[in-house]
Amino acid sequence: MGLYKRGSVWWMSFSHNGRQYRRSTETEDKKLAIRIFDKIKGELAEGKWFEKVPVENHTFGELMDKYLQEHSSINKVAKSYVRDRGMAKRLRDFFGDILLSQISAKMISEYKIKRRGDGVSPRTINYELGLMSHAFSLAMKEWEWVTDNPVVRVRKERVNNKLERWLTLDEERKLLVASPLWLREIILFAIQTGLRQGEILRLKWSQIDFERKTLLITEQKNRSVDTLPLSATALHVLKKKAPGNPDPDALVFVSKLSKRIDSSVLIRAFHLAERKAGIPKLRFHDLRHTFATRLIQNGVDLFTVQKLGRWKNTSMVMRYAHHYPESLRAGIEVMDSLAPSIITNVSQLRKKGSQTAFHGL
Repeated sequence: MGLYKRGSVWWMSFSHNGRQYRRSTETEDKKLAIRIFDKIKGELAEGKWFEKVPVENHTFGELMDKYLQEHSSINKVAKSYVRDRGMAKRLRDFFGDILLSQISAKMISEYKIKRRGDGVSPRTINYELGLMSHAFSLAMKEWEWVTDNPVVRVRKERVNNKLERWLTLDEERKLLVASPLWLREIILFAIQTGLRQGEILRLKWSQIDFERKTLLITEQKNRSVDTLPLSATALHVLKKKAPGNPDPDALVFVSKLSKRIDSSVLIRAFHLAERKAGIPKLRFHDLRHTFATRLIQNGVDLFTVQKLGRWKNTSMVMRYAHHYPESLRAGIEVMDSLAPSIITNVSQLRKKGSQTAFHGL
């Protein structure tokens, strides 16, 4: 019997009726793990411990179906559910209808190798393993299909969290000049609001309050509702587009035929303007990075930036705190405010000829 670590989680190993068991305590806290293990040992000694075994063997395909139907479709917004379906399909293509009890950490590592060979990014692989792990966790804790989650024993891919791309003012000007009017309006609005591509293309006039100068965001990943202030530039873009009395259910940004702009059309036009402006490696999502970076570089506190951009916490905003020398000047000028008194003291000491005191400063 004993406790041991797998990654950061404490596991316990014990034998019962001639069979060896290994179980996760599901905690990183050693003291709590010891209490859990002591409870199990007590139940073993009293003959009250019974292994919870699956009523029947379930396949990986059944797990994905149940996860999508009973969790993802109910608890996530439509876009996230569609993404989950895509990831579930890719996982199922590899694991097929293997019994859950037969899926091992080694097999999951082989899936990672296969996905790397497909040219998939480390972040995408981690997303897929995250969904698989969550499904196993529900199968273990709620559905009682399995007694172990093998995904937790597989190391995540290393993700390069290098500085994200953002636009300088000169690059923004070049990009706007290279864009047709309809795209220019969207780019300007994206930089001024920090909205995501889908949020802009789904935006309706009912979400705009011109009197209060606000924007209402409803369909979000966390299903929350946020009312955000609009800048004068963003309001100008909207007022130029607004008809006399816009239909509340009508989209704000539409094609020449007043139809919804497809995301693929937007991205093609965006990359065409990017190449024409001579701006390399720019994505539409970088406009959101530009929004956050400019706020932080101009002294807006991280909490405010977090709320304006609707990030979960300030640590997520820190990746946008890119500084260039001028944005740090206000900080270094604090030193200048202290300098005159120090210089005066040094001058007085020199006049007195107190070299000892001078060297002591």
